[in-house]
Amino acid sequence: MSEPSGAITYLLIDGENIDSTLGQQILERRPNSDERPRWERLRSFAAEEWSQPVKALFFLNASSGQLPTPFIRALQSMDYRPIPLSGTPGQKVVDIGIQRTLDAIGRRRGDVLLASHDGDFLPHLSRLLEDDDRRVGVVGFPEFFNAGFAAMAEDGLELFDLETDAHCFTSVLPRVRIMPVDSFDPEAFL
Repeated sequence: MSEPSGAITYLLIDGENIDSTLGQQILERRPNSDERPRWERLRSFAAEEWSQPVKALFFLNASSGQLPTPFIRALQSMDYRPIPLSGTPGQKVVDIGIQRTLDAIGRRRGDVLLASHDGDFLPHLSRLLEDDDRRVGVVGFPEFFNAGFAAMAEDGLELFDLETDAHCFTSVLPRVRIMPVDSFDPEAFL
């Protein structure tokens, strides 16, 4: 692992993607409040994993014209910067915002940790990986990562599990995934 490139980690959250994957793929229903990620834990994980300060940006689709004020206040209390974006129907405003942010980070120093499963970010992450002094990672549920992330791991992309690495949940999720037998803990299933 290389040394930090700029003594800062940019943590970018694709909230729409994480929420959709959790609800549709894992729980197969809308998550209850106690089943949602604890975003302060992800921020702490990012700071501890790469031992440097974190600038946390949480991207939201606000095309409805409504701001989820309680959620925005909660994010701000956890030192996240909410980025509510709007656009025309069919426009993937969160993806566009994150892509532009990844490109902007490419013009400065700093490491990147992206919370998403979406392959729309592959070209942007690939460009960031060209800088050997920059650490780049993706965090989410690896069994739902775009296949391109695994291929990019050979080029240095670090892959993290939102539940088992970052410990962002207060209870065990009903996930079905391949587990290395050396780390299998039967207590979690009893």
